[in-house]
Amino acid sequence: MSRTSTGLVPKLSLASVVTFGLAYMAPSLVMVLFGVIAAASAGTAPTAFLVATAAMCLTALSYAKMARHFPVSGSAYGYVRKVAGGRAGFLVGWLVLLDYLFLPMVAWLVQSVYLNAQFPHIPVWAWMLLNAGLTTLVNIIGVSLADRVNKLLTALAVLLVLLFVAYCLVHLADGQPRSYTAPLWNGDSGLAGISAAAAVAAYSYLGFDAVTTLSEETRDARRTIPRAVVLVVGIGGLLFASVAYVMQLVHPGGDFTDPDIAGYTLSVQVGGQAFADWTNMAAIVGGFASGLAVQLSSSRLLYSMGRDGVLPRRIFGTLHPRTQTPVLGLLVTGAMCLTGLNIDLQTATSFINFGAFAAFTAVNVCVVLLYVRDRPTSGGGDVLGYVVAPTLGACVTAYLITQLSADALTIGLVWLTAGCGYLLWLTRGFRRPTPELGLADERAGAS
Repeated sequence: MSRTSTGLVPKLSLASVVTFGLAYMAPSLVMVLFGVIAAASAGTAPTAFLVATAAMCLTALSYAKMARHFPVSGSAYGYVRKVAGGRAGFLVGWLVLLDYLFLPMVAWLVQSVYLNAQFPHIPVWAWMLLNAGLTTLVNIIGVSLADRVNKLLTALAVLLVLLFVAYCLVHLADGQPRSYTAPLWNGDSGLAGISAAAAVAAYSYLGFDAVTTLSEETRDARRTIPRAVVLVVGIGGLLFASVAYVMQLVHPGGDFTDPDIAGYTLSVQVGGQAFADWTNMAAIVGGFASGLAVQLSSSRLLYSMGRDGVLPRRIFGTLHPRTQTPVLGLLVTGAMCLTGLNIDLQTATSFINFGAFAAFTAVNVCVVLLYVRDRPTSGGGDVLGYVVAPTLGACVTAYLITQLSADALTIGLVWLTAGCGYLLWLTRGFRRPTPELGLADERAGAS
């Protein structure tokens, strides 16, 4: 495939792409969310994670299908553009921007809050600037360095989570759990509670789609990216459910003094204060790896949209001639950390969920549209895989949108309205076509 088509060089393997996806999802997130999910599900957190995994697998399969058809770096933006047209693609890309622009800031903010808790003499804003500066530097140097750093940090984060699990198992050996099945289903649990908890758990899977933004930097992308998308959801879901099961054995039921810090409280219970401080490092290490992966994928989406001309091409659509990285796009995403200096974590996360679930819904719908469009020449195709599964996936992700907070919905709708206004200006009231360079076509045909 021609390097001059896009400038991005395929260097990443399946293991590299899967590791980026897992880093994006953050292995230690299960420890952070455990208390909230256990409380909502009446002590059946692992079941909630399993339900969320099954639900998100439907969307993962849709992304895998689209990545096989269109191995380009634009992810949902590129897929919708190819199937539903430039205007629909632009609007989905605009919504995804809300996700991808603010996700790096959220990742750095989470890590900085944990670092400040560990080292309170250094303020959160200083950690924010340090984290953003380091990840931006690594990503600017090149994807090969980012790959090596990400593998090391993600492995360390997983190791610390497994160490916590080992301490939990030793703690359980000293006393017989009341029931090995209660964490999966008990007298207090019900479908409504587990469904509500699964909706919360689904937020843990935000980012599995980010591996598709690396399509043009992955070897044999048509085969590798679809496998990576499904593996990220499957491995991440298995890890989340397994860790939640052990945690639920240590603390049966859903009653907590403070669900938000239940993971830290359990760390103190099974290993003491010093051990709890060390397990806090899992979130810190995982946070840096997550920030690295998030910024990398965000810059690739911005590059794809800049290359097509829907964002300023001179800023977002160019690569550094030596590193082959979108330096200006990385600097823009790095500068987004400034927006997080005076914002709380809850408000920050409300920025991203609307765009993510809207993109998930759009990709599911596009799989069905692709089937309808190609059916006359494909002899009917796979109805289960191209109609039933994506339709169910679209219903799940649309439902998740309805479960967002009022602030998230308001921010999302305001952002969408601004995007419609920008599209009107860009196309001069729809009198001009949405800009497109055709590079996605060229890249897909070269595979």
